[in-house]
Amino acid sequence: MTVRKMPFDFAPRNESWNPDKPEFAHIVNSASLAMPYLEPYLIKSMRKARPLIKDETLLEELDKYIKQEATHYRRHKEFNDTLSAKGYASVATMEDTLAKDYAKLESKRSLRFNLAYAEGFEAMALAIGEMLIDDREYLFGNSDSAVASLILWHFVEEIEHKNVAYDVLHHLHPGYFLRIFGLVYATSHIFWRTGQGYRALLKEDGLWQSSASRWKLLKVLGRVMKSIIPKWLRILRPGYHPKSVKDPAWGVEWASVFDGGESDLASLDTRRLHEAAPVGSTIEKRL
Repeated sequence: MTVRKMPFDFAPRNESWNPDKPEFAHIVNSASLAMPYLEPYLIKSMRKARPLIKDETLLEELDKYIKQEATHYRRHKEFNDTLSAKGYASVATMEDTLAKDYAKLESKRSLRFNLAYAEGFEAMALAIGEMLIDDREYLFGNSDSAVASLILWHFVEEIEHKNVAYDVLHHLHPGYFLRIFGLVYATSHIFWRTGQGYRALLKEDGLWQSSASRWKLLKVLGRVMKSIIPKWLRILRPGYHPKSVKDPAWGVEWASVFDGGESDLASLDTRRLHEAAPVGSTIEKRL
C-alpha cells in the first residue's frame, strides 16, 4: 500500500457533476455523505484493535490503511460541502443522521462487532470497486473529472487495502459466522442510509416525481446489482480471503503511473474511460 495525497479540485457546479446520469450521480452523492463519519469510525475501531495485534507485518499494513482512509474521508468532506453550497437541505439532515449512527456503533457496540462491521464494509467495497472500474465508461463517461476521479481513486485504494480489515478480524476474532454477520449488517445499514439519501436528493431536484427518472434509477440500480451480486456471493464461501481477488488491471495501471510522478493522471479524462489504461485530463487543475 502507498499513502498518497490526491489533488482533486471540486469547483462548484450549477448542474449535476454527471449530467448524463443525474440519478447515478445522486446515488454517489448519498454514498459520499457517509464517508466523513463511516471512515473515522473504521479508523477508531482499528486503532482500538492495534494494541492487541502481535503480527508486525499486519501492524504496518494497518497503519497504512488508517492513513489511506483518513485521506479519503477528508476529500469526501470537501466534495460534500459543495453539495451543501448548492443548497441541498437534505445534506445536513443526512450528515446528522450518519454522525449519530456511527457514534452509537462506536460507543455502544463491542470492538468485536465493530471489527466485523469494518470487514463487512471492506468486503462490500471491494466488490463495488471492481464494479465501478469494470463499468467506468457507462457510469462516469463525460462526467466532471474531479468527482469521477475521486470516486474511482477511492475504490482503487479500497482494492489496494482489501486484506487489512479481514486480517485484523481473523487475527483477533476468527470465525465464519461473525464475518458473514458483519457483511450483512454493514451492507444493510449502508444501503439503507444511501437509499434514504438519494431519494431525498432526487426529490429536491424534482426528479423523484418523474416516472422517466424513476425508470432510469431502476435501470442503473439493476445494472449495478447485476454486476455486484456475483462478487458478493464469493464472499459467502467459507474459504474466502480477499487476497484471492485479482486487482483490476486498469486500477493497477493508474496507481503505478501516478506513483511514478505523472500528476496529470490524478484527474481522469472522462471522455476516454473506455481505454485500457487511464488517461489524464488535459484541463488545467488548481493544485
